[in-house]
Amino acid sequence: MGAFHAYDIRGVYNVDFDRDTSYKIGNFLPELMKCDRILVGRDARISSPEIHDALVAGITDAGADVYDMGLATTPMVYYATAVYDFDCSVQITASHNPKEYNGMKVSARNALPVGYENGLSTIEQWIKEGKPLRAAGSRGKVLPLDVKEKYLSFLSGYKADLSGLNIAMDLSNGMAALLVKDIFGKEPHYICDELDGTFPNHEANPLVAENIIGLQNLVVKEKCDIGVIYDGDADRVMFVDENAVFISPDLMIALLGHYFLKGNTEKTIVLQDIRSSKSVKEYLEPMGADVRTWKVGRAFAARRLRELDGLFGGELAGHYYFKDFFYSDSGILASILILNVVADFKRKGVTVSELISGIKKYENSGEINFRIGKKKEAMDLVRSYFVSLEKPVAEYDFDGYRVEFDNWWFNIRPSNTEPYLRFIAEASDSGILKEKIDKVRELLSSLE
Repeated sequence: MGAFHAYDIRGVYNVDFDRDTSYKIGNFLPELMKCDRILVGRDARISSPEIHDALVAGITDAGADVYDMGLATTPMVYYATAVYDFDCSVQITASHNPKEYNGMKVSARNALPVGYENGLSTIEQWIKEGKPLRAAGSRGKVLPLDVKEKYLSFLSGYKADLSGLNIAMDLSNGMAALLVKDIFGKEPHYICDELDGTFPNHEANPLVAENIIGLQNLVVKEKCDIGVIYDGDADRVMFVDENAVFISPDLMIALLGHYFLKGNTEKTIVLQDIRSSKSVKEYLEPMGADVRTWKVGRAFAARRLRELDGLFGGELAGHYYFKDFFYSDSGILASILILNVVADFKRKGVTVSELISGIKKYENSGEINFRIGKKKEAMDLVRSYFVSLEKPVAEYDFDGYRVEFDNWWFNIRPSNTEPYLRFIAEASDSGILKEKIDKVRELLSSLE
């Protein structure tokens, strides 16, 4: 079944999974999670109502009650899971994927992620084996649960004085449109601000350059200080500066230090993913941060931040995790905190581009994708070649390989959601970076 992945269940609806699969997932969840009530939310995709109905039928046929949030952002479901003490929740969404995709993000008590390693593989196996479906003597109930106002109050409590800040916002026709205007009001310049699960303006993936063109044009047209763009389910957020230049999301982990570490007097744990720029650690350490590196993806990051009792963390993909948000990620909360910092710096006469230039110290390739079948062989080949030439100063091997040398580093890892091998490198100058990328392309061409 192609829909079960490391972080969630996701694929092309009626190709990778269908209504029948959705029903079975719902029917097995109460047994898997050992619970008799499950929270369910959904995004605005065209297929979401059908998946919702099948999932709910499966849950209630198994005898468990469904608390139905209706339309919700993914972080809104995390919030309700923790605040209302649910042992299990499901958000129906395919996040940033194209409109034909859909899926489910499953969480346990305290909004802890349920990934392939700790539950989804069991459901996949039960479906494959044809495990008998449960038909309880007493069918579960479906009860509405409206948390919007409570969640808005929670988010708005973090918002500082943003007056004087000229903001452009692209809501990507996604779930951010459910909440953002209630938080930021009429002042920002909005585009793609109507909920529409067909994503008529652009795909809801801000990491693809063509999807941020509208935001960049808006920043230039309205002479904005910063541009903000959310993904489809609002668990991620990304930014462009006042010159409409895209800001690598990992650098915003460093910027968040100005919010969380201001006046810090003791070592505070901050989490970054294995692809993050060295600039992040170098910028945060003088503020008192103990920067730790871990695997990519919420299923790993949220759990790791909790284990470490870290204060906050982030990823290259635009996820930002917060201790005060149940160690979970929220694109809207991240945008509030980052805009607080930007507004404060503007009052000091510092622009966003100047702020970022104080963080960014290296030339970075961004993620480069290779479609290669022999992923492990390819990763080993690249690592072995460069380690044979120069001695590493640091190595990580828990999510592919990250190997650091004196004046450059690379990470090569298999994608957990797509059929790609992902490579990223960073160097002290563009000449070194180009030389290393060219060599990797040459090495991997022999395996294609």
